Amino acid sequence: MTFHYYALAFISSFTISHCSVSTLRIEKPCGKVPQGMKCVPGGYFTMGSNRQLRDQSPAHVVFVDTYFMDETEVTVEKYEKCVADGKCDKQRTSYPGFSNPQQPKVGVGWTSADKYCRVMGKRLPTEAEWELAARGYDGDQFPWGTALVDCDKAVIEIKKGKGCGIDGVVKNKGVTQNVKSRPAGRFGLYDIIGNADEYVNDWYTPYKKCGSYCTGIDPKGPCNGDFKCRGHKEKVVRGGSWFWGPEHNYGSYRRAHFTTNKKVYHHFGFRCAMDSNTENDKYYMLFNFIYNLIARTTLMN
Repeated sequence: MTFHYYALAFISSFTISHCSVSTLRIEKPCGKVPQGMKCVPGGYFTMGSNRQLRDQSPAHVVFVDTYFMDETEVTVEKYEKCVADGKCDKQRTSYPGFSNPQQPKVGVGWTSADKYCRVMGKRLPTEAEWELAARGYDGDQFPWGTALVDCDKAVIEIKKGKGCGIDGVVKNKGVTQNVKSRPAGRFGLYDIIGNADEYVNDWYTPYKKCGSYCTGIDPKGPCNGDFKCRGHKEKVVRGGSWFWGPEHNYGSYRRAHFTTNKKVYHHFGFRCAMDSNTENDKYYMLFNFIYNLIARTTLMN
């Protein structure tokens, strides 16, 4: 993309009147997408829900810049290679059946997940980035649209049992399944819903208590996502898992979990994200700044 792309986008923004949220966006070009990642073009979208649990309300419009997201949850194979290289923390599981190479790495604490992403030159996604990847610009509750979750679409608990009723080593207990065992959702991302819960970077708090840290442009949650945040001990976990049914497995569902791995849980995994970079970023920053002023004025009218 060139300067002309941004000029066209800027001019077109003047034509916006009372449009839907999904049209109020200017997409930064992705540039070269790293291997094993997918690009999520930035834009406005509706985050949260007024129809679900109270910590998801109020629904609010935010803007997220273009970014890259790992195509899959980090696998056992990739994580254990980092451990073998002496760069990552050893994280154990307590039960058999969760450590096949292509299963998502679980039994991991937030601190170790954060370290892995940084070693890889990446970072954990923000909660807003994760939700855009899961719900898209129109706020659908699922990566595939509006159809309810089932085992054809995600690895979840059903009446037959956990993990879609497929036994691991321990009979009738359920287990995660290999990544990519279900079709990709929007943006070409796998297992955003189900299989393993996913840590994000944000400290946990209900949206009603979060204020400006959870709204606006590229929100990062309490303390603006800083590594330490006074009064906060738990991080946000998203996406549901093999262990839970539909009540956990939808796009706006969020829960809290502590950062360490002192008590091993087999729900929690993660995937990494990365800022996009193109040769025309300086033009994008200028036009996006002006565009945001126009778009926010439009939303208020």
